[in-house]
Amino acid sequence: MTELLPTSTAGSLPKPSWLAQPETLWSPWKLQGDELIEGKQDALRIALNDQRRAGIDIVSDGEQTRQHFVTTFIEHLDGVDFEKRETVRIRNRYDASVPTVVGSVSRQKPVFVEDARFLRAQTDRPIKWALPGPMTMIDTLYDAHYKNREKLAWEFAKALNQEARELEAAGVDIIQFDEPAFNVFFDEVNDWGVAALERAAEGLKCQTAVHICYGYGIKANTDWKSTLGTEWRQYEQVFPKLRTSSIDMISLECQHSRVPMDLIELLRGKKVMVGAIDVATSTIETPEEVADVLRKALRFVDADKLYPCTNCGMAPLPRHVAQAKLAALGAGAKIVRNEIRSSKPS
Repeated sequence: MTELLPTSTAGSLPKPSWLAQPETLWSPWKLQGDELIEGKQDALRIALNDQRRAGIDIVSDGEQTRQHFVTTFIEHLDGVDFEKRETVRIRNRYDASVPTVVGSVSRQKPVFVEDARFLRAQTDRPIKWALPGPMTMIDTLYDAHYKNREKLAWEFAKALNQEARELEAAGVDIIQFDEPAFNVFFDEVNDWGVAALERAAEGLKCQTAVHICYGYGIKANTDWKSTLGTEWRQYEQVFPKLRTSSIDMISLECQHSRVPMDLIELLRGKKVMVGAIDVATSTIETPEEVADVLRKALRFVDADKLYPCTNCGMAPLPRHVAQAKLAALGAGAKIVRNEIRSSKPS
């Protein structure tokens, strides 16, 4: 990216009501067969247009072609039975019925590559594609085969790397791995989680990112956040390891979070996607509120390494709210961009 403070989204955008139930995670598709394929592509075009109109510099598919940021990838792998389900605790936060690992997991064919090619054909802007991270994948399953979290994570990392390499070949500029589990299992993150993430990104020449926010703005997450106290210092336990990792960019939430901004100093030298849009509320940020978050972040990350972003995905929000929030992100970044340029000696 040559643009100063290039904007992007963390992941999902709301789906049109004719494609899936609005404001709902894991919402079933309302179309089938060829109509579903066409509907997904139309939704992707709409999401892309919303980003363009809002001034988003690094665009994505808005995850319009998948039901969920983790399970859609998993359901295309061998070794996972979606009919055999167990109830597990997701990130020590809420219970969910999940599929079961019944054998060796492997990727036999591409999952998102055709969708990425379609997106690439629609725009000349840099594109980012999100994949689930290995640790978050194992936290979204019941493992009846490996019975070892680390071993399963390494197998998933291998499959993710195969997908990531093909996404890169399809023209993706940034591949992001979503790892909200990094905010929960701190010992595992440092023992093998970051290493498994690096295995997933091994050999990539495009930019790589990891998104480690506090989760979607759903009740289970907001209730959990209310127990975290006045300062959310969890990042402190994983930032040092991520700073020395091979991952290029770190994505975190800052708008209306209780994360002390000075923790970003622990990432000095890395590119940082600073979440300046709160996805846990339908209140629309003003451009100035966005700009204020970015100004504070600039004390701890160099301007050429700061990427204004959303705190997390916006799938659970109403579409008009998400569109307005995107516009605020674009406008807020423009304010600070102009301030930086005007402050430079001519």
